[in-house]
Amino acid sequence: MRDQLKAQTHAALKAQDKPRLSALRMISAALQERDLASRGAISDAEIVGLLKRMIKQRRESQAIYARAGRTAQAEQEAGEIAVIEEFLPEQLSEEEVKGHIAAILKEVGATSPREIGKVMGLLKERYAGRMDFARANALARELLK
Repeated sequence: MRDQLKAQTHAALKAQDKPRLSALRMISAALQERDLASRGAISDAEIVGLLKRMIKQRRESQAIYARAGRTAQAEQEAGEIAVIEEFLPEQLSEEEVKGHIAAILKEVGATSPREIGKVMGLLKERYAGRMDFARANALARELLK
Protein backbone atom coordinates (compact mmCIF):
# COMPACT_ATOMS: atom_id res chain seq x y z
CA MET A 1 0.00 0.00 0.00
CA ARG A 2 2.88 2.35 0.80
CA ASP A 3 4.51 1.61 -2.56
CA GLN A 4 1.23 2.39 -4.32
CA LEU A 5 1.04 5.70 -2.43
CA LYS A 6 4.59 6.62 -3.47
CA ALA A 7 3.89 5.72 -7.11
CA GLN A 8 0.64 7.72 -7.14
CA THR A 9 2.39 10.71 -5.55
CA HIS A 10 5.15 10.58 -8.16
CA ALA A 11 2.60 10.35 -10.99
CA ALA A 12 0.60 13.29 -9.62
CA LEU A 13 3.80 15.30 -9.30
CA LYS A 14 4.72 14.59 -12.92
CA ALA A 15 1.18 15.40 -14.11
CA GLN A 16 1.15 18.59 -12.02
CA ASP A 17 -2.21 17.59 -10.56
CA LYS A 18 -2.06 19.87 -7.52
CA PRO A 19 -5.33 18.86 -5.78
CA ARG A 20 -4.49 15.15 -6.06
CA LEU A 21 -0.88 15.72 -5.03
CA SER A 22 -2.06 17.63 -1.98
CA ALA A 23 -4.37 14.80 -0.93
CA LEU A 24 -1.66 12.18 -1.47
CA ARG A 25 0.83 14.17 0.59
CA MET A 26 -1.78 14.52 3.32
CA ILE A 27 -2.12 10.71 3.42
CA SER A 28 1.66 10.32 3.53
CA ALA A 29 1.93 12.80 6.39
CA ALA A 30 -0.77 11.01 8.38
CA LEU A 31 1.02 7.69 7.85
CA GLN A 32 4.36 9.13 8.95
CA GLU A 33 2.76 10.67 12.02
CA ARG A 34 1.15 7.34 12.93
CA ASP A 35 4.41 5.45 12.33
CA LEU A 36 6.23 7.81 14.67
CA ALA A 37 3.54 7.50 17.33
CA SER A 38 3.70 3.70 17.23
CA ARG A 39 7.53 3.71 17.01
CA GLY A 40 7.54 1.61 13.87
CA ALA A 41 5.70 0.98 10.62
CA ILE A 42 2.02 0.23 11.09
CA SER A 43 0.36 -2.72 9.36
CA ASP A 44 -1.90 -2.52 6.32
CA ALA A 45 -4.91 -3.23 8.54
CA GLU A 46 -4.03 -0.21 10.68
CA ILE A 47 -3.53 1.86 7.54
CA VAL A 48 -7.06 0.96 6.43
CA GLY A 49 -8.39 2.13 9.81
CA LEU A 50 -6.45 5.37 9.49
CA LEU A 51 -7.82 5.98 5.99
CA LYS A 52 -11.38 5.33 7.16
CA ARG A 53 -10.97 7.87 9.96
CA MET A 54 -9.59 10.38 7.46
CA ILE A 55 -12.63 9.86 5.24
CA LYS A 56 -14.98 10.29 8.20
CA GLN A 57 -13.27 13.58 9.12
CA ARG A 58 -13.50 14.82 5.54
CA ARG A 59 -17.20 13.94 5.29
CA GLU A 60 -17.92 15.86 8.49
CA SER A 61 -15.98 18.86 7.20
CA GLN A 62 -17.72 18.63 3.84
CA ALA A 63 -21.13 18.72 5.53
CA ILE A 64 -20.13 21.74 7.62
CA TYR A 65 -18.83 23.60 4.56
CA ALA A 66 -21.97 22.75 2.57
CA ARG A 67 -24.24 24.06 5.36
CA ALA A 68 -22.17 27.25 5.53
CA GLY A 69 -22.48 27.76 1.76
CA ARG A 70 -18.75 27.31 1.16
CA THR A 71 -19.01 25.13 -1.92
CA ALA A 72 -15.35 25.43 -2.98
CA GLN A 73 -14.14 23.97 0.32
CA ALA A 74 -16.86 21.27 0.23
CA GLU A 75 -15.75 20.26 -3.27
CA GLN A 76 -12.12 20.15 -2.11
CA GLU A 77 -13.11 17.79 0.72
CA ALA A 78 -15.03 15.62 -1.77
CA GLY A 79 -11.95 15.43 -3.97
CA GLU A 80 -9.80 14.38 -1.01
CA ILE A 81 -12.35 11.70 -0.08
CA ALA A 82 -12.20 10.31 -3.62
CA VAL A 83 -8.40 10.09 -3.50
CA ILE A 84 -8.37 8.42 -0.07
CA GLU A 85 -11.04 5.89 -1.13
CA GLU A 86 -8.75 4.70 -3.95
CA PHE A 87 -6.48 3.16 -1.31
CA LEU A 88 -9.21 1.29 0.56
CA PRO A 89 -9.98 -2.33 -0.29
CA GLU A 90 -13.19 -2.87 -2.21
CA GLN A 91 -16.16 -3.07 0.14
CA LEU A 92 -18.44 -6.10 0.12
CA SER A 93 -22.02 -5.60 -1.05
CA GLU A 94 -24.86 -6.01 1.43
CA GLU A 95 -25.84 -9.35 -0.16
CA GLU A 96 -22.27 -10.63 0.21
CA VAL A 97 -22.17 -9.46 3.82
CA LYS A 98 -25.45 -11.27 4.57
CA GLY A 99 -24.09 -14.43 2.95
CA HIS A 100 -20.88 -14.31 5.01
CA ILE A 101 -22.84 -13.67 8.20
CA ALA A 102 -25.17 -16.59 7.50
CA ALA A 103 -22.18 -18.88 6.87
CA ILE A 104 -20.50 -17.84 10.11
CA LEU A 105 -23.76 -18.25 12.04
CA LYS A 106 -23.90 -21.85 10.80
CA GLU A 107 -20.20 -22.39 11.48
CA VAL A 108 -20.36 -21.32 15.15
CA GLY A 109 -23.90 -22.61 15.68
CA ALA A 110 -25.14 -19.24 16.95
CA THR A 111 -28.84 -19.21 17.73
CA SER A 112 -29.34 -16.18 19.96
CA PRO A 113 -28.21 -12.56 20.08
CA ARG A 114 -26.05 -13.48 23.10
CA GLU A 115 -23.60 -15.17 20.74
CA ILE A 116 -23.08 -12.09 18.58
CA GLY A 117 -19.56 -11.65 19.98
CA LYS A 118 -18.34 -14.91 18.43
CA VAL A 119 -19.84 -13.98 15.09
CA MET A 120 -18.42 -10.45 15.05
CA GLY A 121 -15.01 -11.72 16.12
CA LEU A 122 -14.83 -14.05 13.13
CA LEU A 123 -16.15 -11.38 10.77
CA LYS A 124 -13.52 -8.90 11.92
CA GLU A 125 -10.79 -11.51 11.61
CA ARG A 126 -11.76 -12.58 8.10
CA TYR A 127 -13.10 -9.39 6.51
CA ALA A 128 -11.18 -6.54 8.14
CA GLY A 129 -11.42 -3.39 6.06
CA ARG A 130 -13.86 -4.91 3.60
CA MET A 131 -17.16 -4.40 5.45
CA ASP A 132 -18.87 -1.94 7.75
CA PHE A 133 -19.00 -3.83 11.04
CA ALA A 134 -21.68 -1.61 12.57
CA ARG A 135 -23.98 -2.56 9.69
CA ALA A 136 -22.83 -6.20 9.87
CA ASN A 137 -23.68 -6.29 13.57
CA ALA A 138 -27.20 -5.03 12.85
CA LEU A 139 -27.64 -7.60 10.05
CA ALA A 140 -26.38 -10.42 12.30
CA ARG A 141 -28.81 -9.40 15.06
CA GLU A 142 -31.68 -9.45 12.53
CA LEU A 143 -30.73 -12.97 11.44
CA LEU A 144 -30.52 -14.14 15.06
CA LYS A 145 -34.02 -12.97 16.04
